[in-house]
Amino acid sequence: MSVYEYAFQPFVDYGFMRRALAACAALAVSGAPLGLFLMLRRMTLVGDAMSHAIAGTITRLTQLKEDASFTGTYILSLAAGVLIISLHGNTLDLMHVLFGNVLAVDNQSLLLVTCIASVSSLTLAAIYRSLIVECFDPGFLRAVHGKGALIHQLFLVLVVLNLVSAFQALGTMMALGMMVLPAIAARFWTRTIDCTVALSIALGLVSAFTGLLLSYHYALPSGPAIVLTAGGLYVFSVLFGWYGSITVRLLPKKHFAH
Repeated sequence: MSVYEYAFQPFVDYGFMRRALAACAALAVSGAPLGLFLMLRRMTLVGDAMSHAIAGTITRLTQLKEDASFTGTYILSLAAGVLIISLHGNTLDLMHVLFGNVLAVDNQSLLLVTCIASVSSLTLAAIYRSLIVECFDPGFLRAVHGKGALIHQLFLVLVVLNLVSAFQALGTMMALGMMVLPAIAARFWTRTIDCTVALSIALGLVSAFTGLLLSYHYALPSGPAIVLTAGGLYVFSVLFGWYGSITVRLLPKKHFAH
């Protein structure tokens, strides 16, 4: 089998493969940069639930701490979601919500994903510099511009929109992996935020392309194949990355010669 037949012919011959790749590419372009900011803000696990956006609002309006409000809304949302699916669907519906089916993305779902990705990317570009400042020194942004709360809420809205978009393809259990794993892996290869954003998008695209090929050729579930590919890139980066990896920390450090 030639390289073309293995790597490109499935996307040429089958429309469902092209739609799946396009949806994953849109998710990588819009979601991976948000994953980087989730990591910078130490919110990667919190991003697993859309209820965090509500939790942030509750925290600002009441005396309740964010972890407590998040826990309450997360549990309530999860229970309500399972109940609704149980009443109006079946076990297959629940599995689809949890794990998704990117190969079943139709034209309407693809349009939704790409529209959300476009809006998210444009909005992130507009608040990019302010969001960087807000991540490292929110007090300064509030003091200078008074927009710290607005930037924070816009960021949470973008996270919610991208998670909703990712649910269409990867399901709730896999959506965060596509958003966060490429961003975490990229941090081991570069020090600047701009380069990390670009590299995280590239790693997301590679994960989607490779995962779909593995799913096609070896009859693997598409969502887990994509996320596990991203996980493989993450493990490789942890082991061999240029900055802060296990290999770098174990190698003898150079000292200045006297």
